[in-house]
Amino acid sequence: MTAIFGLLSGFALIFIAMSIGGSPAAYVNAAGLLIVLAGTAAVTTISFSMTELSEAPRTLWRLFSQPSDDPTLAALEVIQLAERNRPKSLLELEEEIPNQSDQPLFANALQLLVDGSQSDEVENLVNREAGTIASRNLKSVDILRRAGEVAPAMGLIGTLLGLVRMLQMLDDPSQIGPAMAVALLTTFYGAILAHMVFIPLAARADRLTEEESLVNSVYALGAASIGRKENPRKLEILINTILPPAKKVSYFD
Repeated sequence: MTAIFGLLSGFALIFIAMSIGGSPAAYVNAAGLLIVLAGTAAVTTISFSMTELSEAPRTLWRLFSQPSDDPTLAALEVIQLAERNRPKSLLELEEEIPNQSDQPLFANALQLLVDGSQSDEVENLVNREAGTIASRNLKSVDILRRAGEVAPAMGLIGTLLGLVRMLQMLDDPSQIGPAMAVALLTTFYGAILAHMVFIPLAARADRLTEEESLVNSVYALGAASIGRKENPRKLEILINTILPPAKKVSYFD
């Protein structure tokens, strides 16, 4: 919600500024939009494969639409589950799996333990899958960042085209205005796309990826510890070694 609020607020401020003392319609130029939007899309595709480009919208939608996981809450949940199930058989973990429907990675790890997989093997599998997820997320972040780099450049190209056209039309004053509009507005469009859309979204997606990776590491440690029937206090210490200072847990204090 904060991302949507910030994005809408930014565009609202730009719209208000355009409306003061003038008409927002004056800032609309089809040629400039075509150069920046189509040009950014075309140049960005050069750097990535079609598979990466086709996966990016789905990946980014998942990152932005799902609630952000808190590593501290995940750690407390894992420690509670470890303490609750330590006296029980691993087969009884199957009762906990439906409660992890919103965390399929952890649910799969628990299912592997129930099926008899070794703890180290489960931890390796979870870490491997978490690494794959993070790699896919970061590739989508790279696409956004690349678009953020290209958009201002396309705006500059549009500006140069507009200036050249303006110089060619110096003998026709009626054509100078439209040419100057293309020159200025393409830079405007490129700056807005880069610094109000692509770069902020890339930074947010990167942060969400880091949090998701941290949560998945907590689940990997937790699943392995539960499988080994370790003391939950030891699990708390292990988890705190990977959590940042502000997110460390104190379950047994």
